Amino acid sequence: MPKAHGLQPKAGIRQREGWHGWDDYAPFYDWENAQTLDGLDVTFWCGLARRAGGRVLELGCGTGRITIPVARTGVRLIGIDRSPDMLVRAWRRLRRSKLTSCASLVRGDIRSLPFRDRPRFDLVMAPYGILQSLVRESDLKAALESVARVMTPGGIFGVDLVPDLPGWREYRKQVRFRGWRRKRRAHVTLVESVHQDRMRKLTVFDQEYIERRGARRTRSRFSLIFRTIGVPQMTRHLERAGFRVTAVLGDYSGKPWDARADVWLILAQKGQNRPT
Repeated sequence: MPKAHGLQPKAGIRQREGWHGWDDYAPFYDWENAQTLDGLDVTFWCGLARRAGGRVLELGCGTGRITIPVARTGVRLIGIDRSPDMLVRAWRRLRRSKLTSCASLVRGDIRSLPFRDRPRFDLVMAPYGILQSLVRESDLKAALESVARVMTPGGIFGVDLVPDLPGWREYRKQVRFRGWRRKRRAHVTLVESVHQDRMRKLTVFDQEYIERRGARRTRSRFSLIFRTIGVPQMTRHLERAGFRVTAVLGDYSGKPWDARADVWLILAQKGQNRPT
């Protein structure tokens, strides 16, 4: 008999929050992202951090997938995440990398960043889709205002969006990835279902990870939810929060954006004179 984890009754889509599921996702996060992004975004964020030269804040730092390489560039960095399970993994990586003197981790809510007068950040990074885990307009508005409050005038805010979520077709129980996980000494299969609430512009990814060690199998099930935010919509939100969009990119090497691009990246500068 397979052993099951995380099989509690699911909340209805209208009761789910964007942070639901991320603790359960933590053991599989790096493995899945190695199959998809393959580190392509890491080089982009490292270059941006070097050019910023000052303090850096990473929203939704997760397991430290981006945190650690950015810290190695020599910048002073703080990573914030709501998930304690993600942060435990990030902290272990930070210690192994001997980077605790230049990078630190904070558990907190990006809608209300736990920083007051100091530190002020010269760069704030919002990697792959983190702002789309805010499922309400009011959540996004609060997060952007909170980011503006903790940034230096002229600082850069980088936003990475999951492109064209409404264009994703719905499917049920599709095998997405299979592979060996050396650290867990298991063969892993990801079975995924995707469904959408088009009225609320939400896309839900139901994940089932099946781990096989010899004859023994374990299953971990959870759901992740993302909200559709297009580039024009995000641009308007940023401008209302006191930012000026300086670039919109279509890949991690700087290609100009269009609606069919595989990557949607926005760089925005905090206004010089907006009170915080």
